[in-house]
Amino acid sequence: MGDETLVQVGGRRLRLTRLDKVLYPRTSTTKGEVIDYYTRIAPLLLPHIADRPVTRKRWPDGVDQAPFFAKALEPGAPDWVRRLPIQHSSGPKDYPLVDDVATLVYLAQVASLELHVPQWRFSPEGARGNPDRLVLDLDPGPGIGLAECAQVAMWVREILAGMGLEAFPVTSGSKGLHLYAGLDGSQTSDQASALAKELARALEADHPDLVVSRMAKNLRAGRVFLDWSQNNGSKTTIAPYSLRGRDHPTVAAPRSWDELADPGLSQLDYTEVLARADDKVDPMGELGFRAGGRAAASGPLSTYIAKRDPARTPEPVPENPLAVATPAGQEPRFVIQEHHARRLHWDLRLEHDGVFVSWAVPRGVPHTAKRNSLAVMTEDHPLEYGSFEGTIPRGEYGGGTVTIWDDGRYEPEKWRDDEVIFTAHGRPGGPLGTVRLALIRTQGAGEKSSWLLHRTKTDAAGRVQSDGEPVVATEQADEAVPSAAPHPKRTPPPKKTQPATKKTRDAATARSARTLPPTGPNAVKPMLSTLATPPLARSAAARWGAWAEMKWDGIRAVGVWDGSSLHLYARSGTDITNRYPELTAVDPGLGEEPAVVDGEIIALDATGRPSFSRMQNRMHLTSPRQIEVQRQQTPVRYHLFDVLSAGGEDVTGRPLRERRELLEGISADTIDEIVVPPVFDDVDDTLATARRLRLEGIVVKNPASVYRRGVRTDQWLKVKLTQTQEVVIGGIRPGRGGRTGTIGSLLLGIPDDDGLRYVGRVGSGFGESTLRLLSEQLEPLRTDENPFTNVPSADARDALWVRPELVGEVEFAEFSPGGALRQARWRGLRPDKTPSEVRRED
Repeated sequence: MGDETLVQVGGRRLRLTRLDKVLYPRTSTTKGEVIDYYTRIAPLLLPHIADRPVTRKRWPDGVDQAPFFAKALEPGAPDWVRRLPIQHSSGPKDYPLVDDVATLVYLAQVASLELHVPQWRFSPEGARGNPDRLVLDLDPGPGIGLAECAQVAMWVREILAGMGLEAFPVTSGSKGLHLYAGLDGSQTSDQASALAKELARALEADHPDLVVSRMAKNLRAGRVFLDWSQNNGSKTTIAPYSLRGRDHPTVAAPRSWDELADPGLSQLDYTEVLARADDKVDPMGELGFRAGGRAAASGPLSTYIAKRDPARTPEPVPENPLAVATPAGQEPRFVIQEHHARRLHWDLRLEHDGVFVSWAVPRGVPHTAKRNSLAVMTEDHPLEYGSFEGTIPRGEYGGGTVTIWDDGRYEPEKWRDDEVIFTAHGRPGGPLGTVRLALIRTQGAGEKSSWLLHRTKTDAAGRVQSDGEPVVATEQADEAVPSAAPHPKRTPPPKKTQPATKKTRDAATARSARTLPPTGPNAVKPMLSTLATPPLARSAAARWGAWAEMKWDGIRAVGVWDGSSLHLYARSGTDITNRYPELTAVDPGLGEEPAVVDGEIIALDATGRPSFSRMQNRMHLTSPRQIEVQRQQTPVRYHLFDVLSAGGEDVTGRPLRERRELLEGISADTIDEIVVPPVFDDVDDTLATARRLRLEGIVVKNPASVYRRGVRTDQWLKVKLTQTQEVVIGGIRPGRGGRTGTIGSLLLGIPDDDGLRYVGRVGSGFGESTLRLLSEQLEPLRTDENPFTNVPSADARDALWVRPELVGEVEFAEFSPGGALRQARWRGLRPDKTPSEVRRED
């Protein structure tokens, strides 16, 4: 490599030097390889350091030379690097905040190999917040190693679980382990330190031969020092996924608990971590932006992220929902992109508050003040989108070809919720030139609100503006969008949401004079599948002819469409229509004929993966105000996979392959929120794909099967990739520590012939909102009677009993020989299930 390379990262220009300089002599690892590592690991690393002041340990001459700590950002740092001050005895120091890849690359360029952060984040106002996570450093003393640290970690995990805290292990990249747990932000750093100290002292009292909590080094031989002090607000810990400045380029690597049980557990180097990170799955992802109850859904880019699958679109899809700080002292950027989607339009994007605020403009920028253009606000886009050009595959959100029509800088003159005025300076010789424009909101608010884009008569100085050239597409507007590779049995792309009109309602009323679909709890009971192993499902598919579908992690819903409105019913028969207005308060595009469809309502997390925990935010709500708030924060989709009635005719007696053809016809023009996922013809490939995408599992079906309402059938076989079990709640153990005054754990049972058999307790997987919901629903069920047949006295000692009426679901590792759930983690309530339906799934 040459001595100097100019690159562009996330819209930032960076000058990289001496990329071939060796920073790790023992392995000949160069600065260029370090930069490559931090660039590729950024999606997993950034959530753990965002909004935290970063202290760096730098080795500009390589790890065989002495390093130095850097707290204040060096004077030569680019001005776009975000920074905030912390007061020291010598005065304030500006610390870098690393929220984007460009800043991460800059730090690697100046040989900042180690990144250290505290357990707290800056508040939006720039003040030091309370810690949102707890950390314990397990440091092996002379004579012992990582295996002993892993044993101590498992003891710590058990104690934290009893406090309602889930522990996440990290091999430190040095000698030992770090354990993290999320906090709700209500405790100060001093209180968190005190909690960690008491935990360490308690563990030392229980295991004095292997654990020491005191600082004295002469006590550490043959023991694991459980260092609690790094929770002090002034101290820092090596960040997860940070490199270490050792002889070898090891990494502070998040691990699974299964790995900690491996006798061969060892530290990982950066090549091993990159290989593990190919699927972008972070074992401690819950402690990234979600730590301390921070919901990723609340970030300004959450809507953008939820609409896109990085595995299916070339668009930049950041892992985090946070904005990137707009650099001080620079004019913000704008970009206008020509977008050949279903309809040709132009996308106007203005950099503001760390994102591109965006509008779709069907006719483009008006070339004269005598005419205005309609502009519809869309979701905020990441700043990386400013350089995006490419083809979004057909069927994906915004499918079509995107090119940059013009871009540059703009001078903001006014920015209000209903009016934006600015002067844009396009590329030299570009189609826009310099022009003063105004955006004026005319209807609605936020995403999908309507605006006028107006070319003002005068510029900012009051001079008359000349007309520009009319906007012209670079290609034919009706040119076909290049399609992606064909997908098995994939349905046509859906239409955008359109409000129901009086015309469609009147027509539907006339149509409904014919036979309408059956309604009511008995008519809408869905057909149920039977649990199976992969070999059993594979054998059945060989007999039937392979038919495999993904298993979606949501709630079952039967949809009754009468030609004018869609009603939704849960598996229990409960009418849930009003809970999902994005599906039912619009014309869903299901055609003119009545129909009854079967499917799953799902909520997506920030990575586009179905999330049952996020679905909990929607499934219990009945208040219209709360529903509207969560509709924006937790959008849902309705995945259809069967049809019971079409055109007023009951089709449950037809084979599945025929019903599928009917379903694809009915759903050909549905809104974006209603999807018919594909069917696959290879069980093993489908399982592998589900595992790679971290889905719940698959369902293998007999294509000749009829639909049997309310019947559990072996013609549909579900194969789960995660062990889940429905359970009945029979008791509460009060919380301790950070959970004092609320639920510590739930006592769970599964009905059998003798009554409600106790199967253990669950104390992890609860967020603050989940605890509130559980408390509200369990308090009226309190009783003095123990509902279980076999609860151990240790668990019954301080239990608060409840009537066994609520059903929940847990993930777990396995059943013990005695029938207890091991390593259970709460997934959520199942209001669609009754206790009588719960049975052991094995």
